[in-house]
Amino acid sequence: MAEGMFLWASRTPPADAGFVELATRWIGDAEPDFVSHIWAGFEQLKMRATPFDERDLERSITQLLEAAIDDVVPGEAPYYVQHGPYERETMLAPPAQPPAYDLAFVLRGDPRVMWPAEAKILTSTRALADYLADIRDQYLTCRYAPFSASGAMLGYLLDGDPDEALVNISERLATTFTEKTPVDPDRPHRSTVHDRAVPAGKPYPTPFRCHHIVLRFHGLRRHQGVP
Repeated sequence: MAEGMFLWASRTPPADAGFVELATRWIGDAEPDFVSHIWAGFEQLKMRATPFDERDLERSITQLLEAAIDDVVPGEAPYYVQHGPYERETMLAPPAQPPAYDLAFVLRGDPRVMWPAEAKILTSTRALADYLADIRDQYLTCRYAPFSASGAMLGYLLDGDPDEALVNISERLATTFTEKTPVDPDRPHRSTVHDRAVPAGKPYPTPFRCHHIVLRFHGLRRHQGVP
């Protein structure tokens, strides 16, 4: 009996057009909640004043941010937040490793359905190369977020004005922001919409909305020796 249950659970339903349509619809409905949880978790993290490890600052911040977000996600929510979940839909043939997200909100009923948030350290408002590369090389190729019509970039800003960073992001992407965040217009959060390069034969959604969320971590350079 146990063996049969294991074999049944190990079979993965196909990620066909119907599956992608349902996944995209569910993510779209929950998208405002995901954004709200990120901001609420960030506020929790600031109040805790937990020290970060400057030797691995990006992962250190993300790991602690994930714990803070987890504390604000309602227990009855049909999803959870996870640090480092794997995206097996777009992994290459073994022995290749699947892509892993910095953070993602994962559907409890089917962990293949994820809304990812990638994080990058911004040492200044113009140090955007790695940030922009994740958008162009990962999100817009469908390697990241294949089942989602949106995702987020988290900029951990160490120095400068978050709104200036957002202006520079828009200019470097050669696009305009679609609107201010519906959660709080005073927060440094905007979004851009892009056409993705969907692989032939795949029903992944496009266009794609990228949320740009700039989180201020001023003082880390001075107090923790960030280069």
